[in-house]
Amino acid sequence: MMEVQAPPPSKLTLFLRAFTLILTVLAAFAALTLPLALRPVALPLAVGEVAPRDLDAPRAIEYISDVRTEEARQNAALTVPSIYTPADPSVAREQIHHLRVTLQYITTVRADEYADAIEQQSDLLALENITLNPEIIATILSSSDAQWETIQQESLSVLEQVMRNSIRQNDVASIQRNVPSRVSLALTETQANLVAALVRAFIVPNSLYSDDLTEASRNSAREAVEPIVQQYKAGERVVSGGQIITSANFEALEKLGLIQSKDEFPKTIGAGVLTLTLALFLWLYFNYRPSAHLRDLRSLVSAAILFLVFLVGARLALPNHLITPYFYPLPAFGLLIATLFGADTAFVLVFALSFLTTYGMTDSLELTSYYLLASLVSILVLGKARQTWSFLKAGLAVSLVGIAMLLAYWLPFTSADWIGIATLAAAAAFNGLSSASLTLLLQFFLAQILGIPTTLRLLEISRPDAPLLQYLLRTAPGTYQHSLQVANLAEQAAESIGADALLVRVGALFHDVGKAQNPLFFIENQVPGSINTHEDLAPEESAEIIIRHVNDGVTLGRKYRLPRRLIDFILEHHGTNITRYQYTQA
Repeated sequence: MMEVQAPPPSKLTLFLRAFTLILTVLAAFAALTLPLALRPVALPLAVGEVAPRDLDAPRAIEYISDVRTEEARQNAALTVPSIYTPADPSVAREQIHHLRVTLQYITTVRADEYADAIEQQSDLLALENITLNPEIIATILSSSDAQWETIQQESLSVLEQVMRNSIRQNDVASIQRNVPSRVSLALTETQANLVAALVRAFIVPNSLYSDDLTEASRNSAREAVEPIVQQYKAGERVVSGGQIITSANFEALEKLGLIQSKDEFPKTIGAGVLTLTLALFLWLYFNYRPSAHLRDLRSLVSAAILFLVFLVGARLALPNHLITPYFYPLPAFGLLIATLFGADTAFVLVFALSFLTTYGMTDSLELTSYYLLASLVSILVLGKARQTWSFLKAGLAVSLVGIAMLLAYWLPFTSADWIGIATLAAAAAFNGLSSASLTLLLQFFLAQILGIPTTLRLLEISRPDAPLLQYLLRTAPGTYQHSLQVANLAEQAAESIGADALLVRVGALFHDVGKAQNPLFFIENQVPGSINTHEDLAPEESAEIIIRHVNDGVTLGRKYRLPRRLIDFILEHHGTNITRYQYTQA
């Protein structure tokens, strides 16, 4: 679109613009920080401290409790018993082998003819795998070969029976105590005690504790625990006065905004840096690409107020809520700015608003993408907004992009069930509907209040049945036909140079509307053959009447609430030319 080079603004205008920007920056900074102070009175508490008074929920809240969920998962893991490996046959074979070697050594000592009793006892005491007391050693040495052979066989048999079963470390002692019950009753008590002594020494665990299996089982138990949703109704007691604050209490108090941070300074600095950075971005952008729509101070202030209304509303409504952010019609701001001030202005303001709105929130990245992409796509879909259907299409774009962002961020990175995702998708769909409806409603009122020629407003007032056009048609039909012809020509000229063809056409329709106040003084409204009223007037009076149609047109335009840019067409369509016919007559 070709724009006419505007005269440089005055120093006062520049000052007022800078002042408006400064006030907007300060208000935006306050919106990021003051909601902390506007919440219910917060206390600087910590886990383990005693609550100084009763703390009740200031509002209804529902959230996934990380603390309670973790406690439940830890309890579930603790209920999982330790897991041991199955009985290992190789351990049994190894122990039987050791016992057999020991028995062979004892047999060798018994058969040593050159060793006396003292040397034999010394050799038996030197055994590494078993410690024998003197009574057992005496039984070994005093047994006959047949008895010793029986003892050997019984020892190997009993050890094999014992080691066939699963033996854990904490079971070894009890199994060792029960060995005598496994010895054959055909042996004497002395022989049975010898067998028990030999077997006990070789009973070892064959089922070992498995860290991997136990941890895997406990992890499965943890994962089986669903996230715990904690609810508080407005006014419900969270912590009673004098009660020690637990981790779960502290989490609930934080969610409700009842915990005062020990140090708010870093948050304040962060909010200030973000606000100043975005303010610098907007300042540089509009210096590089000045917006004709925002040159007017009233439009600039209106855009700033809309920006702050949406920002403050979001900062007060969104924190500590799960579904509300997806309901909040932030895209309506972008659609409204695009309708009133153009898509380029809407793009950069939506960019700044999306970052400020979600700053410091838990899901800031997801919500920023949700708001920003939904707003940008809907602005593109809205286009020139020539029909009500354009707004409905933009609302549908908000819904579809919002649902796409939910699928992009919730499915891969959260454990939300399909019911939860469906609920959020319904919220996104409602967001699109509410954004389109809110935009359609507000643009109608704001366009009239600010005198902005929005597309729908131009289409509305250019209808043949529009009150002012009907007045022009009935009182000055010749001027009406003249205006239609000028409008057609001007529209074609505007299209050829890339100007706003609709604005030019409607402006041309109303440029001579002031002639309706004195229609017979203009030739296009005079009946052929009738007396020209100007012939009976002095040239000065005749010229005054002709020139007056400009002021009369401004009066009618204001009466019928024409946008200011259309009134400019009425004011400027004659430029500085003189009424040459009357000038010549004079």
